[in-house]
Amino acid sequence: MEQWLVWLIIVILLTLIEVATVNLTTIWFVVSGIIALIISLFVDNYILQFGIFVILGVILLITTKPFLTKFLKQYKVKTNIDRIIGMTGVVTEKIEKNKDGEVKVDGKMWTAYADKPIKKDELVKVLEIKGVKIKVEKEGK
Repeated sequence: MEQWLVWLIIVILLTLIEVATVNLTTIWFVVSGIIALIISLFVDNYILQFGIFVILGVILLITTKPFLTKFLKQYKVKTNIDRIIGMTGVVTEKIEKNKDGEVKVDGKMWTAYADKPIKKDELVKVLEIKGVKIKVEKEGK
């Protein structure tokens, strides 16, 4: 089998894995596989091609993944639930140290917990969402 054909199959398989996972897991090796495919057209040494494939893939992974991951996170669209983070709510059922309470935020009732006890009718700020519960703190902290 021709070496360029082997690289083409590898590139196609890695592309399919990337499309299936959408986690930026193999994209760098797709690029290095394309480079190895091009090199295979001119150089008949499979060890050299494989070395370039691995080394270039690792270099691309190390140098570009942090930047690309950060860039993609900037464009994360908030869902309807995410938008309540940072909003102010009112405690409708007191929150104690090891006991959940209830908070009304954006017209909806949420089971809530906090690091410190919070009395009924106090204003709170939503810090995060974990499952169906929200973590809050007293407003103005």
